[in-house]
Amino acid sequence: MDDPIAFSGSPLDRENLRRRERAWLEAQEQAPESRYLPVWRLQPLLKRGDERALAWAKREFFEDLDPAPEPVLLGTREGVAHFAIDVSAVEKPEETFGIADVASFEDLRATVARIPAGDAAIAAQARALVDWHARHGHCAVCGGHTRSVQGGGNRICFDCQAEHFPRTDPVAIAVITRGDRCLLGRGPGWPDTMYSALAGFVEAGESLEEAVRREVWEESKVVVGAVRYVCSQPWPFPSSLMIGCIGEAESEEIEIDAVELDDARWFTRDALRAALDGRRDDLVVPPPFAIAHHLIRAWVGGEIG
Repeated sequence: MDDPIAFSGSPLDRENLRRRERAWLEAQEQAPESRYLPVWRLQPLLKRGDERALAWAKREFFEDLDPAPEPVLLGTREGVAHFAIDVSAVEKPEETFGIADVASFEDLRATVARIPAGDAAIAAQARALVDWHARHGHCAVCGGHTRSVQGGGNRICFDCQAEHFPRTDPVAIAVITRGDRCLLGRGPGWPDTMYSALAGFVEAGESLEEAVRREVWEESKVVVGAVRYVCSQPWPFPSSLMIGCIGEAESEEIEIDAVELDDARWFTRDALRAALDGRRDDLVVPPPFAIAHHLIRAWVGGEIG
C-alpha cells in the first residue's frame, strides 16, 4: 500500500521537546515570521482559486479580537512556527476579517481531495486540537477550570493541578475475507449502493484483534479468526485513529444488527474491482480519502489477504 492515506504525513515538526520551554514558545508567538491557521467552527481557512491550499495568517489577523484566541502550536517547518487559532466566536468571519475575495472557511471532509496532502494533515491536526480545547475547559477530576500549557499540548486544572491530554479514540476497521469474497456493510442513512468495511471503537481492556472480532460478530454474526494489522489513518471527526486490519472469516451466514447496519453482503474481487474503477452503478465504495477505500483496493489488488 504505497498510496498516501489522507490526513497523514504532516510536514511539521511537532516540537514536543521545545514546546516545554515557555520562553521559546512566547518568542515563537511574537515572531513576525510565525504563521497562524484560523479555524472557524472546525472549518480551516482555505485559499480561493484553482489551486486550493491552507490560508495562513500573521498574528495581526486576530490580535484585535476580544478576547484574542489562544494559539495552539502545531509545529515548525524550516524553523518557522505554525499555530492554529480558533475564531469560532466571530459571527461572520469572512466579512469581519475582510477575506471573502481570497479565502473561505470550508468543511475539511468536503475539501480534502482538493488540497495538498501535507495541508490536509495539518488541517486534521488543527481541527482535532481546536475541538479538544473547546471541549475541555473544565477538569474531569474536580470540575475546576483548566488552562492550556505547552502551547496547547495539554491542559492543567487551576484547582487540583490534574493534567489532561488531547484524546484519540481508536477505531478498528477491517476488511473481512472468505476465499475470493469480502464482507462489507451499509450503515443507516447511507446511499443504497454504498458499502464499506465494518468498523467500531476499541473498548476498554480490549486488544485490536478482539475489537475486530467483536464488532464484526455484533454487526453481522460472522465469526472472525485470524486478524492482521494493515495500516492506520488519523480521522479528525472529531478525533479518532482508524486502525485498518484484514480478518479471516470462519463462517459466512450473515445476520445484521439493524441498529448498526442496513445491510451486509459478501462481494467478489471482480465486483469490487469494477466498483473501484467506476464501472458499477449499483455498487459504490468509500472515496480515496477514507482508509476503507485503501483496504478494499489492497485486497482486490492482492496486496493483502
